[in-house]
Amino acid sequence: MNTPLLESAVLQQSVTTQASCWVRVLHQPQSITLETDAGTYHTTAARAASGEHAGVQVMVKEWRERRGSSQITIASPDTGLKSVHLRWNFPVPCTDLRILGDAWERGYGDLHWGAIQPERVLPWYFMVTDSLSRSNTHGVGVRTQPDALCWWRVDPQGVSLWLDVRNGGSGVLLGERVLHAAEIVVMSAEEDATPFEAACAFCRALCENPRLPDHIVYGSNNWYYAYGDISTASVREDGYLISELTQGLANRPYMVIDDGWQKNARPGQFPLGGPWTEGNCRFPDMPGLAKELKEMGTRPGLWNRPLGANSDDAESLLLPGCRAMESSAQLKVLDPSIPEVLDRVEREFRIQQGWGYELLKHDWTTHDIFGRWGIAMTGVLTGKNWHFYDRSRTTAEIILNLYRAIRRGSGEAVIIGCNTIGHLSAGLFELQRTGDDTSGRNWERTRRMGINTLAFRMPQHNAFFAVDADCAGITRNVPWELSARWLDLLSRSGTPLFVSADPKAVGRVQRRALTEAFAQASCSQTIAEPLDWLDTVSPTHWRTGTGDVKYEWIGKNGIEVAGDCP
Repeated sequence: MNTPLLESAVLQQSVTTQASCWVRVLHQPQSITLETDAGTYHTTAARAASGEHAGVQVMVKEWRERRGSSQITIASPDTGLKSVHLRWNFPVPCTDLRILGDAWERGYGDLHWGAIQPERVLPWYFMVTDSLSRSNTHGVGVRTQPDALCWWRVDPQGVSLWLDVRNGGSGVLLGERVLHAAEIVVMSAEEDATPFEAACAFCRALCENPRLPDHIVYGSNNWYYAYGDISTASVREDGYLISELTQGLANRPYMVIDDGWQKNARPGQFPLGGPWTEGNCRFPDMPGLAKELKEMGTRPGLWNRPLGANSDDAESLLLPGCRAMESSAQLKVLDPSIPEVLDRVEREFRIQQGWGYELLKHDWTTHDIFGRWGIAMTGVLTGKNWHFYDRSRTTAEIILNLYRAIRRGSGEAVIIGCNTIGHLSAGLFELQRTGDDTSGRNWERTRRMGINTLAFRMPQHNAFFAVDADCAGITRNVPWELSARWLDLLSRSGTPLFVSADPKAVGRVQRRALTEAFAQASCSQTIAEPLDWLDTVSPTHWRTGTGDVKYEWIGKNGIEVAGDCP
């Protein structure tokens, strides 16, 4: 549903007093705090208005060409700059207020509407709503593809915005360059709009030019039953199964080959490095396999980890291990600020697309760059005292350049970003894996990760990209009645449906359910709305294009212990 949004200039005079509080975010901040290589500097309100602080100029100006937004520019010609903290002081109504934030990359089962929590990090944007009336909803955020890593905090005394402009874990050296760090957008839905309608409309306002696939994407991915133990023969078997289950559908499914095909693949271990231009002994002919999959009536897809280094790569091409948490420091990772590395990444994607793979899924880049998963990235995104080869660009700019190289190399292939930063990839990639891994071994992981991200990232669907909430695993390790519910919701959701179906677990009942799910998912649908998302992290009540549905996500014996099970 398209919900009209009131522009901020009108908003001050036409909606509630509470709404006018959020509009003030567009005005000049009351204070600015700078973190530089030389120290931390806090300004007064008067000095904040001047824009000059310790040799750094920070300007917040209303963008007249785009009413309802403000542009933030930063100049720091002589100082290594780490972060800029903008502060707006005003009383925030706390009673019955609920706040929804985004995540740095994927969600980890932690996306939710919650009460004011001053220490809560809200990456990129947040929504506020009245939990009693379930209306009066407002959005505050930065437009997609900013040149800084941006996050918010809300407390009873006001709102803070942090602009992380570090280069790795050190200050960026901008020189004479002026950084167009971010554009703030504040919008409010009409009073009768639901929080879901308001969130969908706000996400559309944050991304002006999403790059969306020109067809409905759905199909099979072999990870959640095989976990890398794959071969050309097993991919053929998967291809024949998915083709048979979608017989007669004009929109053909994808058959995505996940981790395990590459030269240095080791099933059961961390994904190792490249090269990503040749298969291992179980995949001797990658172009030939793509051709076979097409002849079966499927669209071939392929996974890779573009920053995974070759074993013989020089240390000068690698990121320093000190950026990473202990468990990740062992991985050899390429430095994406080096032109030679970007050229190589672009060339590898061009080769894979040239083999005939029509969908390219890239993974691990956020973990590889920051040395940690998104769940560990609160207000401290990476280790201290390290930097990229190119110190003149912010981390956000370096990541954007990497994503653009992947886009160029992929040509017209559909791209799925996994473990990528959605707010930076919006407009570049057609699909985004928006939650941490589901599982073909442990239902609790699917319940915690998949349902949560489908609900709380649904407003981004077709606003930033097509939202991939991850696979429905069909295996003998997970009770079929639970997997069937997840499969049913995904097929009704209007988002891409991917299934990891172990052929040994597909009997008559599963075959019928998969056939029906694929037929539904292959066509355009109204996106599903989580009706109880203000009250739970795993919504059970959903409004779909085929009617309202209630799902029970807890098994007969309660929840399982998920642990670290993939």
